[in-house]
Amino acid sequence: MPEQSEHEYLQTPSQTVGPFFGYALPYAGGPDVRAPWQPDAVRLHGRVLDGAGEGVPDAFVEIWGADATGRPSTELGSFDRDQHGFAGFGRSAADRAGNYSFTTIKPGAMREGSAPYLLVAVFGRGILQHLFTRAYFGDEAEANASDPLLGRIDEGRRDTLIAVPDAERSYRFDIVLQGEGETVFLDYGTEI
Repeated sequence: MPEQSEHEYLQTPSQTVGPFFGYALPYAGGPDVRAPWQPDAVRLHGRVLDGAGEGVPDAFVEIWGADATGRPSTELGSFDRDQHGFAGFGRSAADRAGNYSFTTIKPGAMREGSAPYLLVAVFGRGILQHLFTRAYFGDEAEANASDPLLGRIDEGRRDTLIAVPDAERSYRFDIVLQGEGETVFLDYGTEI
C-alpha cells in the first residue's frame, strides 16, 4: 500500500453541488408525495429558470410539507413510503426545459397565525449550496397576509413565494435563480 501524506485528507471548501450520480438521486415515489389512499392531492409544478429566463435542465427540486392538519411528519421511518403515513418529502428532477412537478397534499398551517406552505430546496449547476425557499398558496390570501415571514419580505417580491392556482387543485411555482423576478431565497436555520 502506498504511503499517504497527511495532506490528502484535509477538509475542502464547499463546492458546486454535484457531481450527480443517477443511481443515487432517485427516491422511492420521487415526485408523488402523497399515498394512494390520500384522495385530496394537489399538483405543484413549474420551471427552474436561470437569469436569462431559460430553463435549467439539470436542476432538481425537493419539497417538504406538513400534512393537511399542519402536523409535520415525526414518525421514525416515515420517509420509507410505507403507505401508512405521510412523509411530506418529494424529489423531482427537472426535464430539459427546466420543468418539474409534484403530487402532494396541500399542507395545513403549522403554527397559529402562519399560512400553509411547502419548503422548497433547489439544486443545480452553478449553485454552490442548495437554495431554500417557500411556496405559499395563492388561494390562501387571508392566511398569507398575516404570515410572519411573508410580512418581512418586501411587498414587491412577495409574489415570488406564491404558487399561483392554474387549474383545479393545481399550482404553478416558477423558481427564478437570478435576475428580474428572482425568487426570494431564505437563510436555512434562521428563516426556514
